[in-house]
Amino acid sequence: MVADDRSRPVVPDYGGACLSSLVAALAARGRPDAAGWLPQPCKEATQLVLLVLDGIGWEQLSSAHAVAPTLTGGTGGPITSVVPTTTATALTSITTGCMPCEHGVVGYRMRVPSDARDGVDGEVLNVLRWRTGRGDMRRLMPATRFQTVPPFAGVRAPAVTRSEFASTGFTALHLAGARLVGWALPSSLVVQVRDLLSSGEPFVYAYYDGLDKVAHAHGLGEFYEAELRSVDRWVSDLVESLPSGCALVVTSDHGQVEVGDAVHVPSAELLDHVQMLSGEGRFRWLHARPGAEDDLLSAAIEAYGDEAWVRTREEIVEAGWFGGPLAAPVADRLGDVALVARQAVAFLDPADTGETRLAARHGSLTSAEMYVPLITWPAD
Repeated sequence: MVADDRSRPVVPDYGGACLSSLVAALAARGRPDAAGWLPQPCKEATQLVLLVLDGIGWEQLSSAHAVAPTLTGGTGGPITSVVPTTTATALTSITTGCMPCEHGVVGYRMRVPSDARDGVDGEVLNVLRWRTGRGDMRRLMPATRFQTVPPFAGVRAPAVTRSEFASTGFTALHLAGARLVGWALPSSLVVQVRDLLSSGEPFVYAYYDGLDKVAHAHGLGEFYEAELRSVDRWVSDLVESLPSGCALVVTSDHGQVEVGDAVHVPSAELLDHVQMLSGEGRFRWLHARPGAEDDLLSAAIEAYGDEAWVRTREEIVEAGWFGGPLAAPVADRLGDVALVARQAVAFLDPADTGETRLAARHGSLTSAEMYVPLITWPAD
């Protein structure tokens, strides 16, 4: 059952019903000790499709019966995402089967080492674009060295994703070694999955990002509902085309919170203690100037303690938000103090112009962001 205590962060169920455990649980689905949280139809399947619909949480889906009758009619319930509830971290946890503390992708924008410039130690890497302020980092910082765990336990499973994603650093980060199968439109995603199943593939991974894009651009209103209605239709087509013995499993990387214009640019008083910012609007890392850690924490609590869980790096690691202790190079990717939104707000980084106008957001540990669907349909 989904907890509804909105005053407390929802911590991932690492080792249990969590995205980081999903692929391993699906691989072991036919064994006597199969995970009890897996929906029954997938336990009985000889072929599986794992479809990740980016950007729809359990709370958004469970209230959308009229819009998405197929998706809301599947067998299953909620499981937890990972921390932070962001695509970069969650997709890497799904494909590698690792907690963030293990694969090291602990955010969407992370501090990475660089030559000291202007007294600043490090620079911020945008994981999805694989860029820093110096530009494209695919040669200077190969993704396959940054994150070395192979996807799908080393099995060269087909991964059906947008064709234009094939050459990106993030694809190399979380899908290196998979057999990439491109699609241009949702209809071709369905065709590609169907053809792979017809050829006998025992496991197919597929990814669709349209819901997340619409939520960021327009929020969770009529545009999001229209996109969800469209997704529901082609998911229905996919279910109808499943061969005998196959099951479709649908999950997501994170949910969404409508934020709109409720955004804060950290005050000048707070920024006086800050060397740089990383993370994202609902999980904003503040990197303290040398010796200013205590002053930064006090200023952050005073400014935003009513709207965010204000935590130090040490408190977050000790609470198990990343799943366990962090190796030193991974810990260095984090800031000193985090603003983790518990209200429908976001904390902006003035240097990150790409996220200033997002209508719906994610990254935090509210139930709307943390709980994602795990739903299944067997072949008719």
